[in-house]
Amino acid sequence: MKLLVYLITLTFALNCFSQTAQLYVGTYTKGSSKGIYKADFNTKTGQLSDLKLAIPIDNPSFLTYSPDRKFLYSTNGSESGFISSYKIKEDGSLLLLTRVSSKGKGPCHISIREDGKMVAVSNYVGGNIAVYPVNDDNSLAEASQVFNQSSNDRESHAHSSLFYKDELFVADLGRNAIFQYEMQDDNYQLKCDGLVKTTGNPGPRHFKFTKDGKFFYVINEYGATITSIKRTKKGFKRIDEDNTLEPGFTEFNKCADIHISKDERFVYGSNRGENTIAVFKRNIKNGKLNKIQSISVHGDWPRNFTIDPTGKFLLVANMKTENIAVFSIDKNAGTLTYLHDFKVPEPVCLLF
Repeated sequence: MKLLVYLITLTFALNCFSQTAQLYVGTYTKGSSKGIYKADFNTKTGQLSDLKLAIPIDNPSFLTYSPDRKFLYSTNGSESGFISSYKIKEDGSLLLLTRVSSKGKGPCHISIREDGKMVAVSNYVGGNIAVYPVNDDNSLAEASQVFNQSSNDRESHAHSSLFYKDELFVADLGRNAIFQYEMQDDNYQLKCDGLVKTTGNPGPRHFKFTKDGKFFYVINEYGATITSIKRTKKGFKRIDEDNTLEPGFTEFNKCADIHISKDERFVYGSNRGENTIAVFKRNIKNGKLNKIQSISVHGDWPRNFTIDPTGKFLLVANMKTENIAVFSIDKNAGTLTYLHDFKVPEPVCLLF
């Protein structure tokens, strides 16, 4: 009998544990926020709880994990600009390991290579990209390469970057281009300063590619569009351009973030101004998108958003209203349903 009770208790405890995912929240610290926060997320109900300060630090505006998820890295936006590495302690709090110069003003995005041995930082104001080796203890070495992407007639505003195998791609809002670097002799070398031609001033901000690297989806901050790009044997080809806004919306808007669903059948983008998430169905054969929904974020100025580890929920960081809005995802239709929100000071980045 005692064994049965023990097994039931153990099963209940394990089920409760498996239902909880840890969410880290990057913030601006201009007001009431003190740094990086953490909260518990119930993957069955979508409820957030137990908000705690993981570490006090200034303006940790973008976060990423190490591949083993035992360490965390952040940008820290300031006039000089720096980046930080942290060890994740057993209770989820963070221990600062290193704090190094970002080599430019306004660092706004940090990404890590799949093997965890390199990180890349985008400096929006400084207009450059800095690449850093990661030490064996997951601390950061000083930058090994810095790329200034400004041209004679146009200033760079690097906004995000992603590694893919031996390549590094950078979205440059100022140059209206996606840059491509390739690893050669242990250094990244510029291969292309514009994957596809752009017209006007779309302002590419964030982007995601499919797991096989064949398709890129770029959200354009000024153009309120998503550009779909296909990798071909001859290079890269623009295959689609889709508006993120509802017809007739003419007020001020800036797009922010973009994500692809776990099964790669849907693409989501955030609108700051219209204050919506735009939902697109993705043709998995030709890569083209078709907009199927536009839903209010139940807050103001949605920046980064994320999909939870189960793929059942989407969470949005509403910076100005200081709340995280939680939506359920219809896995068949891809559409969103608003559930509730959770108060967090000045949230700008969400990381599961």
